[in-house]
Amino acid sequence: MNSESTDKAVWQIDSIIKTANDLRNDEATAASISAQIAGAFVLNRMDLLPSGCNDIIEAWDRLDDWQEYVRKIKCKYMHFIIEA
Repeated sequence: MNSESTDKAVWQIDSIIKTANDLRNDEATAASISAQIAGAFVLNRMDLLPSGCNDIIEAWDRLDDWQEYVRKIKCKYMHFIIEA
């Protein structure tokens, strides 16, 4: 992985973790739709999917490249998710 793609991955992982924490604490966030979907999956809280995301499979598919980041957070970075 080159430096540019590593920086992008770190930024996206940080963004998803921040969004997950926002969702957990406030159940609301101004983050992008993709970040909200990823945050909901990180938290295993499908009730936090953005309005209009009624199908879990479609929401997961919408993440596309971000699926990898959700998996990575679930495996390695859950300690950054702050308890409400």
